[in-house]
Amino acid sequence: MSKAKDLEARLERIEQQLRLFQKVSRFMVRDMSLAEVLHGIVALVVEFTQCDSCLVYLCDDEDLVLCASNSRHDAEIGRVRLKLNEGLTGWVARERRLLAISREAYRDPRFKYFGELPEDTFEAFLSAPVIARNRVVGVINVQHRQNHQHTGGEMEVLTTLGEQVGCALALARIAPQMIESINHAELVLGSSGLGSGSRPRV
Repeated sequence: MSKAKDLEARLERIEQQLRLFQKVSRFMVRDMSLAEVLHGIVALVVEFTQCDSCLVYLCDDEDLVLCASNSRHDAEIGRVRLKLNEGLTGWVARERRLLAISREAYRDPRFKYFGELPEDTFEAFLSAPVIARNRVVGVINVQHRQNHQHTGGEMEVLTTLGEQVGCALALARIAPQMIESINHAELVLGSSGLGSGSRPRV
């Protein structure tokens, strides 16, 4: 591939990343249920990474619970659970770190076999923590059936999406009417130590 073609491909990939983040941001500002937001984000991840599976686990006390999937896991949603010290997913949550395995993820000593999920036999595994206000509140997994060498762009995108999902979770706890009634300027100025009596004159 020539330098010009290589540069063109990189620019196209950057534009794809930008469009992905724009679409996720639009999900977050719309009046949608959290389940709808997660489903939309999962669909975008699958489209961007061309993966075979995208699963989102969220924290429930000391457990991680499967809450969203692109596959037909309706019976497993809310039922598949693992502890923070179990599996590759638990390791990502516990260590607050991205994890990328290009082949034979099921042979990793940290791997936990569930049986209910066909993803147990998939080769490639990419996972990032879902973070809200500097706390891990879940994990997002991307898996390929066949060997897959994850790119730096894919890793960066999944890390950023983990942060965006965390923001969506935080926003979901705020009722729409509360957002309308909050004095947003006072909220910001109060958190920065600036009050009405200390406003600079201009």
